[in-house]
Amino acid sequence: MKGKLKLTSAEISHLWATYMNDSGAICHLEHELHHTEDKEIKPLILHVLNISKTHIKKIREILNKENYPVPKGFNLNEDVDIRAPRLFSDTYCLIAANALGKTGLNAYSVALPFAIRDDIYQFFSNCLRESDEIIRQTNKVMLSKGLYIKPPYLPTPENVDFVKKKSFLSGYFGEKRPLLGTEITNLYGNFQRNALGLATMIGYSQVANKSEVTDYILRGKEIAQKHCDIFGAYLNEHDLPSPTTWDTEVTESTTHTFSDKNLLFFVTGLIALSIGYYGASISASPRRDIGVMYSRLIGEISRFADDGAKMMIANGWLEEPPRALDRDELAKKNYES
Repeated sequence: MKGKLKLTSAEISHLWATYMNDSGAICHLEHELHHTEDKEIKPLILHVLNISKTHIKKIREILNKENYPVPKGFNLNEDVDIRAPRLFSDTYCLIAANALGKTGLNAYSVALPFAIRDDIYQFFSNCLRESDEIIRQTNKVMLSKGLYIKPPYLPTPENVDFVKKKSFLSGYFGEKRPLLGTEITNLYGNFQRNALGLATMIGYSQVANKSEVTDYILRGKEIAQKHCDIFGAYLNEHDLPSPTTWDTEVTESTTHTFSDKNLLFFVTGLIALSIGYYGASISASPRRDIGVMYSRLIGEISRFADDGAKMMIANGWLEEPPRALDRDELAKKNYES
């Protein structure tokens, strides 16, 4: 039975998602590669681009053997003008490549445990190693250029201690305890991701085609700025530094560069990532006020993502993921025939 195993719902879903993400990323990476000038950064962009192209080729082979439809995804002819003026600086491209590696690491670590077939397991296992290498290489260049923003350091305790007061869990009234290392890490990381998202939204808003898409992305820009302010306030309240923002890494280009379909796909994708990170942050924070803060922000960006999905559906841009059969629909078809 080894060679006859069908793809499970988990395997096909993760392959589909990987295809969509990589086909979209190829459009951005090709445009970035066309304009990148830095001799250390350009080879990294090319490396990440080649990895995405390899993924697309491998997934196509797997799906074709299974007689499963290959997603439409995105392509260079319809979703990007590579010759359009550069939209982001080399610095942004480096930081974005680092973020792609981290996103891949999270996505593939979820996909791998659900991979039953050996070829699928090997594919996602290799994807994990590639993401790890992207992070390592981009970290190295970011450090050499002074672009890697390190989280704050913690003092070394004199001895092991235990929590003695229930106020350890509070945060609304009275004296608030200092932030835990995990809380600092998440606040810092969520600030960094929103700072990159803010720069991305600024660039996207300048080159979107439809006014409704521009307005939607500008709304996302305001949300990202607001979330940066909230996370920064928590850090500053405890005399901890906030990460830097990357707004200045966006050029003045207003030339149509990416399709609105591609822009909305990535904007809603960023929101989906944020929901996951915020949820993980709740589970790692015993302080109630921080948990409530994240819950409120999740509600806000969930509504934003919902509006984006509705816009994509209205424009015929939302490609349907693999799904279960609708038995009622089949029954109606049989009745009508």
